[in-house]
Amino acid sequence: MGPRKFLFIIYYTLFIICSCSIAQAQELDARVTINHSQIETTRTEVFEALQTKLTEFLNNHKWTEIPFRENEKIQCNFNITVNTYNQEENSFSCTLLMNCSRPVYGSSYNTVAYAVNDEDFTFVFNEFDQLEYQENQIDNNLVALLAYYAYMIIGMDLDTMALKGGTDCFHIAEDVATAGESLGFPGWKAFGDSGNRFGLLNDYMDGAMEGMREFNYIYHRKGLDRMFEAPDSARATIAEALDLLHEANSAKNMTRVAQLFTEYKRDELVNIFAKKGTTEEKEKAYEILFAIDASQNNTWEKIKK
Repeated sequence: MGPRKFLFIIYYTLFIICSCSIAQAQELDARVTINHSQIETTRTEVFEALQTKLTEFLNNHKWTEIPFRENEKIQCNFNITVNTYNQEENSFSCTLLMNCSRPVYGSSYNTVAYAVNDEDFTFVFNEFDQLEYQENQIDNNLVALLAYYAYMIIGMDLDTMALKGGTDCFHIAEDVATAGESLGFPGWKAFGDSGNRFGLLNDYMDGAMEGMREFNYIYHRKGLDRMFEAPDSARATIAEALDLLHEANSAKNMTRVAQLFTEYKRDELVNIFAKKGTTEEKEKAYEILFAIDASQNNTWEKIKK
């Protein structure tokens, strides 16, 4: 074999390996933390197993057909506080604080793309359980919870990259929520609570809330992603797009979707407008954000400085 042919084989093999790794790369880079300090027990193995298996399940499963490179994986945190644990029944009642982020173009800054506080994160788990997800057969509430949030994370990330880019993922999350409701655990009930998993997703996908999804895209791609190269123009774009957020919130004023956005974007929104921008932009941002969540007025007041 000649040297040129040998080199060709090496390069071709490396190309195939790299191509496969891109095509098969998982979407999530999830960090799971289990806080069991409230539980009085000397048997901590179950909590360690829970943390390990949740991390592996979220990171090792391929959730979509979308090719992700290693550096494109979505950064997300699952901080789980165990409130009660029944050792005989292997049942857990927890609170989940989850957030995911994506990089802002042209900077080292990461922005939160989605965050929730789920106080009904309840499930049954034995340290020797194997977690498996089958899209058309969900009979385990822990699997349903993780699959739901995996698709919500990916969907919200895609919505910040392209207009309604996460639609397919949200439809799968809807199917998971429907399956979850039949399992008898809290947090899934359709039309039971606008702030539960079904309610938030249902409202976000509602036709009356299309402006919310358009705003989510404009805010990130035409606003934040341009902030470091053209800050004044990017800020003006975000200020103008706030009308979409306001209209969506008004169209369905019982929903918590717009308010949830302002909760996890609160400090970022203040930093965009405080001590920067025109007086008109500041006043508009303040009025709209105050209308969405007046309880945060002390924070919104900083925008006017």
